[in-house]
Amino acid sequence: METLQTDLLIVGGGVGGTCAAIQAARRGVKTVLVSAGPWLGGMLTAAGVAVPDGNELTPWQTGLWGAYLRALAEREPTGLDHSWVSLFSYQPRTGAQIFADWVKALPSLHWIAGQEPVGVVKKGDRLTAVKFPDYCIQAKLILDGTELGDLLALGDVPHRWGWELQGEFNEPSAPPKFNDLTQRYPVQSPTWVALLQDYGVGVKAPKIDAPDGDFTGAWADYGGEHFLNYGRLPGDQFMLNWPIAGNDYAVGLDRIIQGERGEFEREAQDYSLSFARYIQRQLGDRYGLAAHTFPTGPLALQAYYRESRRLQGQATITELDILPQGTVAPLPIQGGEVGAIALGNYANDHHYPGVDFPLKPKSIQWGGRWTGTPFTIPYGALVPRETLGLMVCEKNISVSHIANGATRLQPVVMGIGQAAGMAAALCLEQGCEPAELEVRSLQNALLTDAIAPAAVVPLFNLPPHHPQWLHWQQYYLDHPEAYPADGCCPLTGDFSSEIERGVKITGLLTSEEPHRYRIEYQGESWQVITTRPEVAAKLPDLGGKTLTLWGRFNPAGRWIVVEKIG
Repeated sequence: METLQTDLLIVGGGVGGTCAAIQAARRGVKTVLVSAGPWLGGMLTAAGVAVPDGNELTPWQTGLWGAYLRALAEREPTGLDHSWVSLFSYQPRTGAQIFADWVKALPSLHWIAGQEPVGVVKKGDRLTAVKFPDYCIQAKLILDGTELGDLLALGDVPHRWGWELQGEFNEPSAPPKFNDLTQRYPVQSPTWVALLQDYGVGVKAPKIDAPDGDFTGAWADYGGEHFLNYGRLPGDQFMLNWPIAGNDYAVGLDRIIQGERGEFEREAQDYSLSFARYIQRQLGDRYGLAAHTFPTGPLALQAYYRESRRLQGQATITELDILPQGTVAPLPIQGGEVGAIALGNYANDHHYPGVDFPLKPKSIQWGGRWTGTPFTIPYGALVPRETLGLMVCEKNISVSHIANGATRLQPVVMGIGQAAGMAAALCLEQGCEPAELEVRSLQNALLTDAIAPAAVVPLFNLPPHHPQWLHWQQYYLDHPEAYPADGCCPLTGDFSSEIERGVKITGLLTSEEPHRYRIEYQGESWQVITTRPEVAAKLPDLGGKTLTLWGRFNPAGRWIVVEKIG
């Protein structure tokens, strides 16, 4: 076992770990990033979820998440408008290459692939090193970026697994007592993503060699074509990550942390292949496996885990912290100051096969479509209560089982990772423990980062390049009592983020119901949506008027993403 020494060790090459490593190394920190597999990016790449959810509005496209979207748009020749579950659809390999290129450009970042942690070294309450099959890596500070919070278990760091009852955090959607659901599904269901290929009309795809399975009703309410377009990717491929009688797999979930993870994952892979075989039988043999999407074939390189071991941190995010008061959740207060260091907006979503689990709603209609209401991640959710030398930066943050349904999404975890990497860099620069770091110094560093400045306060009407962006971000950190319930700050001037991009269209805009708009183009009716606040503000007053707009067509969603109204 080779011994290495570094300032910062990040274990896990998923979304959070990779972003933490990039941010810290950009700050000049000597960093080692260790990943289990050959691709970086976790959920966004190796797990095959190349249609990410949440943080889709222009004001939320900041930091490394915004940079990632711009890089994808530059590298995908046919654009990102292919699926209807997300506004961003791309080939997993494209995302993996972006992360690899970012890492390669950083001389202070050393990436080691193909290693998983097998043990830790502790001195008292401090984690000092992590053991791998081939290495023992000593570090001044360690970040757990594993998919399942492996270091929490290896280091005996207090953490949670499973449900909390309503009495613990007073969460409205939590069960009052344990029941059949909580016993059968201790955590949310994972999925092993597989990719299908449309070989074309009249072309017979190779037969999918998998056991027959019964997935009756999977697309009964959608139709076959619309079902496939849920996860349509460039190149006539389809991501299979379908929750309705689909390939979520949740048999014996506790095995994941009880030494039987390999057995569970093999079953999950077989289950997804059976689902693919069922689709081929029902929808036609033009659909087959996408053989060369991943280095190992049509199956993702890793499982898409929706829930992890969860740290017991200095602050715990509960359902009450993500639910809106107005259209935004309140800003988290820690020690009399705002603790926000990342933001998200996903509508809380839980996966339990065959179960419709009701959750307190947190969605609004905005810009012609439904979107989740925004919330923030407090710094204390990344920091253990007692263990020194450790932070977390993935789905393993300090969060309740219920709230995890909103905090687990890819853009949120990117923001968590970026914040963790910046915090680690500041701790190493200042010679302090994560628990001693002044949160305001971290917030200022994120807001003023030279490469990927990241918002920490959600403001619906404040796009990233607005000249007053930094002012209003810092203002509400100083004056949280003034944070508006509608999430809109009092901007001045005539700045607009609108751009003449896409197809120019002139037509009659109709609005049959509030916040729902349509326009006729070449004899077809298209839904009109937008991510830009200036366009969203104009739409309610334009129903029944002929107008000119610029936008991008999405045939799967039957909508136009409007970039500008003339």
